[in-house]
Amino acid sequence: MKKYCIVPFLMFLFFAGFAQTVSRQNLQELKHKEDTLKSYADKLINGYDAVTRFKSDSSFTKLFVRALKTPQSFNYPFDSLITISKLYAPDNSFRIFTWHLVVNENLTRQHGAIQMNTPDGSLKLYPLIDKSDVTQLLADTTANNQGWIGAVYYKIIETKGSNKNYYTLLGYDENNIRSNRKIIEVLTFNNEEPVFGGALFSFEEDSTAKPATSRHILEYKKTAGTRLTYDPELQMIIAEHLESETNEPLKKWTYIPDGDYEGFKWKNNKWVHVEKVFNQVTAEGAEPMPKPIKDAMGNTIEDRLKDNIEEEKSQVEDMPVEKKIAPKPKPKPKGTKSNGKQ
Repeated sequence: MKKYCIVPFLMFLFFAGFAQTVSRQNLQELKHKEDTLKSYADKLINGYDAVTRFKSDSSFTKLFVRALKTPQSFNYPFDSLITISKLYAPDNSFRIFTWHLVVNENLTRQHGAIQMNTPDGSLKLYPLIDKSDVTQLLADTTANNQGWIGAVYYKIIETKGSNKNYYTLLGYDENNIRSNRKIIEVLTFNNEEPVFGGALFSFEEDSTAKPATSRHILEYKKTAGTRLTYDPELQMIIAEHLESETNEPLKKWTYIPDGDYEGFKWKNNKWVHVEKVFNQVTAEGAEPMPKPIKDAMGNTIEDRLKDNIEEEKSQVEDMPVEKKIAPKPKPKPKGTKSNGKQ
């Protein structure tokens, strides 16, 4: 019974804590606006036609900004807006909202905003303007929020160096009818203004060195699933390595994962490329093999059979009690006699 009370209890703690910094009237106002925003957020993604999606996106943006103007709105989670990505920086200095709008089957735009955590709870907001369709050198561009290379972000990684915080963003972009993209982007703040990009992706340790880039972009075939994530144990960004399935490297829409993984390791205030993350090779003859209990002549190897029995016995002894209990015999079908004859 107790476990069913955990979620409501946590919700109570959140709203109790939140209510200490915002009036009851403002809290009710945020809840009311969220109910309306939920409908717009769904339609801007799932609207049947472009007109519906555009109108919903416009209505959502206007109402969302009004909601964020509510004092102390920074800590209000907007949990019901499931089509909108909402990420808090690890140091809680800002949060970033992103979502995508399908213009047509060959064009998708990203929208978003950065909300800063202000001491007095007032709104400080940076709108994100997607300029990816008019930016020629996507991998080498450094821009502010007005020249953003759009993506829907799903992960923030905070690193530090030279008295500066770096916020690395992992994002997804439904690029066009033929390809998707995943993007690694670094966000910094200069004089409290957001800056996207910078020569922070180094290939200096590659077998063939290449110039540093401002962001790393993986573009791949629309139907190919490509993994891009952060491994906290390895402290490394890990991505599936891509290659053209038709041997046409200039056609990014032909790229698919090839089974290898590459990555980036944070070193000296930059992400240094690792060409191959998992490079352990099993020596020939050292492959894991089952232990046969018969020799080449078909004779049972008694010692090995005994070892197997002892191993199985120890496994049973280590089982939880409920798994050791023998299953109940199945009831006999009706009409079945005790001697087995029908």
